[in-house]
Amino acid sequence: MQFYGSISVNPELPVEIEGLKKLAENLWWSWNPEAEELFKRIDMNLWEEVEKNPIKLLSKVSYKTLQNLGKDKEFLRCYNKVMESFEKYLNRRDTWFNLNFDSLDDNRVIAYFSAEFALHESLPIYSGGLGVLAGDHCKSASDLGLPFVGVGLLYRNGYFRQEINEEGWQKSIYNDLDFKELVVNPVKDNDNDLVVSVRLEDRDVYLKVWEVKVGRVSLYLLDADLEVNNKVDRALTSRLYGGGPETRISQEIILGIGGTRALYKMGYQPVAWHMNEGHSVYLGLERIRDLIQDYDMNFYQAIEKVSANTVFTTHTPVPAGNEVFSFSLKDKYFSKYWNEIGISREEFMKLGKIHDYDEGFGLTVLALNLSSFHNGVSKLHGDVSSAMWKELWPGVPTDENPISYITNGVHTLTWLAPEWKNLLDKYLPENWRDRIVEQKMWKKVREIPNEEFWKVHKDLKAKMIDYIRKRDLIRRQRDSKINNLSKDSNLLNKNSLTIGFARRFATYKRATLILKDLKRLKKICNNQGQEVQFIFAGKAHPADIPGQELIKKLHNIAESEEFKGKIVILEDYDMNLARYLVQGVDVWLNTPRRPLEASGTSGQKVAANAGLNFSILDGWWCEGYNGKNGWTIGHKSEYSSSEEQDLIDSISLYKTLEEEIVPLYYDTDSNEIAEEWIARMKESMITNAPEYSTDRMVQEYTNNLYLPAIKRGKELDQDNCQLAIELADWKHKLKSNWDKIKIYSEQEGNQGSFSIKDEIELTAKVDLGQLLAEDVEVEVYLVNKLNESQTKIIPMEFQLEEDGIYNYIAKINFDETGIYNYTFRVLPSSKNLTHRHELGLIKWI
Repeated sequence: MQFYGSISVNPELPVEIEGLKKLAENLWWSWNPEAEELFKRIDMNLWEEVEKNPIKLLSKVSYKTLQNLGKDKEFLRCYNKVMESFEKYLNRRDTWFNLNFDSLDDNRVIAYFSAEFALHESLPIYSGGLGVLAGDHCKSASDLGLPFVGVGLLYRNGYFRQEINEEGWQKSIYNDLDFKELVVNPVKDNDNDLVVSVRLEDRDVYLKVWEVKVGRVSLYLLDADLEVNNKVDRALTSRLYGGGPETRISQEIILGIGGTRALYKMGYQPVAWHMNEGHSVYLGLERIRDLIQDYDMNFYQAIEKVSANTVFTTHTPVPAGNEVFSFSLKDKYFSKYWNEIGISREEFMKLGKIHDYDEGFGLTVLALNLSSFHNGVSKLHGDVSSAMWKELWPGVPTDENPISYITNGVHTLTWLAPEWKNLLDKYLPENWRDRIVEQKMWKKVREIPNEEFWKVHKDLKAKMIDYIRKRDLIRRQRDSKINNLSKDSNLLNKNSLTIGFARRFATYKRATLILKDLKRLKKICNNQGQEVQFIFAGKAHPADIPGQELIKKLHNIAESEEFKGKIVILEDYDMNLARYLVQGVDVWLNTPRRPLEASGTSGQKVAANAGLNFSILDGWWCEGYNGKNGWTIGHKSEYSSSEEQDLIDSISLYKTLEEEIVPLYYDTDSNEIAEEWIARMKESMITNAPEYSTDRMVQEYTNNLYLPAIKRGKELDQDNCQLAIELADWKHKLKSNWDKIKIYSEQEGNQGSFSIKDEIELTAKVDLGQLLAEDVEVEVYLVNKLNESQTKIIPMEFQLEEDGIYNYIAKINFDETGIYNYTFRVLPSSKNLTHRHELGLIKWI
């Protein structure tokens, strides 16, 4: 029978529990176990069926069930307790931000742009680490009370669901998301849905704006799937990281330009703008266009104003994370832009190039040019990024250029198992959730009896394995042809040492490094009484064939008789599976090719749950490892080839497993308690949980980047942006005259030997051409000959000017003996600079 239409009838909540709708529409519930438990109590089976989606739950639960719950005294007691906590959270005024800083007007916010946000598996618009970080950033911004909004895209198909077929090949499945079943609501413009538009080539594309509530924070998502758009444009927000360069550049225009217009239309006036990776960089171009239209400013003056309060975070040194577009594509989408703002094509293209001969337009380069505050996501990554982009500041030592770092963290209350929360409630101070960054408080974990501590971990491990067995059964039922690891319910042993590896299957992450020596691995896995089992999970991008081949290789090994039951590869890695894994494994394996792992946060989630990391010294683990809270693989050395690096790292991996990890895990007393292992677990939680929380991370962003950006933005906003205009003109003067500077000294060669008590004088002469003494600084640059990482910079004092030649002197006292090489340099000087090297101008003798 063919039906004419359909009618949707939703149950009505009894007045006694009508707050459930508000609770379901705010993802606060997802990091508060009591709230999740409340939804589970409505209908446990239905809760699992709707995959922990409270919006879907409330639309499907029977009317009779809801009526009964409205009269159930025990349910009402739990409901009232949760709603009281929820309302108290939303209305709380004594937040970290309010207690430490001046509050801002409601429409003055920090605007955070990202291509993806991972908040919960019921909103599947994320791929992996970048999205999880963005979601955790929003949650901590909410907890800390920041005036903060997020901006992203609402993908109709989300990211793909993954199946692995019987040959081991990844299958990508895209499902249409029903927005009525998601925690999203349309933003209203009076009585209508809020819509903004962007120009793509010769047409307007219209975008609907949706809102997601994340505690106190609003996340706004743009959606192009509107009838007013043509078929191609409607699909622009269908898939995350899908399509070719045309789709990507269109999505990024929608995110950056459309997102900026949406914020303005909603009345927001951001005081700081944060670009989480280069996908949103076009927000800077949109702001520049607005300034040129609204003020009597030229393009370079507008850049000063825009960059002043813009923060850019770069997340990866690998090419895939630093997009480059062809110049022809930029011509296609931006030729009208540079004509509108009165600059030439050459001027525009220079914004995305390091050299004149670069073959493409780089979004990371553009982002660095349009922001005054830049950071990597770990100390090592900050160093790598400084070296990677050093040509933007030619001649400036990499350790001095303007790229700083803030090490990533995780939202502790999202990733910490409820079982651990209950145990910490017992032994930590009552308000420990508000004091996550306090390292001293976490030391009380040592006081938890080993029996209780170990029981929580064992229970979580059993819970993880039961979940994996359930998934395995579902997978085999889906396709009876798949010859999986086990036909019974004993997949994985709950008493065996269990090592997890779950992340994106990019080749540089080396998921198959553990397979380097299969004979040795077989012995490790099957050593009777000390067996080891490995769990793998992760997706490869649909276009990443080498990554998919890694999945196939692991699958084939897992299916072999030698490793059946000892290696498991799970499909469709998402936030839900991630929680089970990071909370349940004994050891977390991480094997990236150093130094390509910018930070990595999965290991931080494991550490918060008292798991132990076994990792290459890359990303955050360079800072987190202290010799007692996990293990390292390989060395910090540089290698002559990738093959050599893989071989040395694999040998280190096997050796540490055989000689340290496995014996320690199985070294138990008569009560089967591994005292030394538990000591390491406690050390892992104590040292890493407070340090690698997004609470600490967001506090650092606030203190080190957001507040300086807000202050800088205010300075350049005064008197109709007069300072921005003057600064741009001054920079132009320096750039035009810099090559004419000459610096020399009459003190050449070895200056002789001195006592450590002696004061040494060095002099230099500088011909500044058309520049003045107040335009520059002159310095002595000293390097310890025996340790070139030890440098010292001594400002020189201006003495006098003779016939256009400026004389400088420095008086130096040494506090260490040794041989020092020295040189002289000139660099721009102005109290109005954000960073002393932001121009990238430096003149060495």
